Amino acid sequence: MRSFIQRVTHPFLKLGLQLYYWKPRNFTYDSITVKIHPDVFPPQLTFSTKILLDFIQDLDLQNKTLLELGCGSGIISLLATKKGAQVTASDINQTALAFLVGNAEKNHLTLTTIYSDLFQNIKNRTFHYIIINPPYYPKQPRNVKEQAWFCGENFEYFEKLFRQLPSYLSPKTSCFMILSQDCDIEKIKAMAFEKNMAFELVMEKKTLAETNFIFNIISS
Repeated sequence: MRSFIQRVTHPFLKLGLQLYYWKPRNFTYDSITVKIHPDVFPPQLTFSTKILLDFIQDLDLQNKTLLELGCGSGIISLLATKKGAQVTASDINQTALAFLVGNAEKNHLTLTTIYSDLFQNIKNRTFHYIIINPPYYPKQPRNVKEQAWFCGENFEYFEKLFRQLPSYLSPKTSCFMILSQDCDIEKIKAMAFEKNMAFELVMEKKTLAETNFIFNIISS
């Protein structure tokens, strides 16, 4: 089966996507509606965001602290806020953060947004939950929009992530990451293992197009 990135970069489909996403589009989940800028990762296009949204619906988030690392549209952060969590939403995309602030106001929800390259600007913090929907295609991103898709030719995103993440893991922290069958899961696991972390599978979700996996990252 062709990978997702091969499908969406087919010339015909790529043109269709460019025409569809030339202006902001809305996305709704559980009565939360967000407007998404064309330069922000589109949850309408992929399965991962919807799977994570369904997953956190079943979590007890009341009065819990939650970090969405690389929040994109911020719909996950907004749902967690609605469920009673104290949410910090971070991203390297300033446009994504600006739209999230506006979307939070429109949905009458309050959260904290922070511009940060991974944990760079999130110092000396602990969270009950960390949610990560990472870029995992091995290609060098050309701009901030592509950083939501591509992790670098040598998986530099994961190298940096797994170097920083151990400082934020504790027995009271659940760190959930979603990955697709389209990516090199074994390589990513091996990179985490080198930094004394392991992946525990907590959910496997099959769709018509692909299978996604949610892992809990723990100190090994």
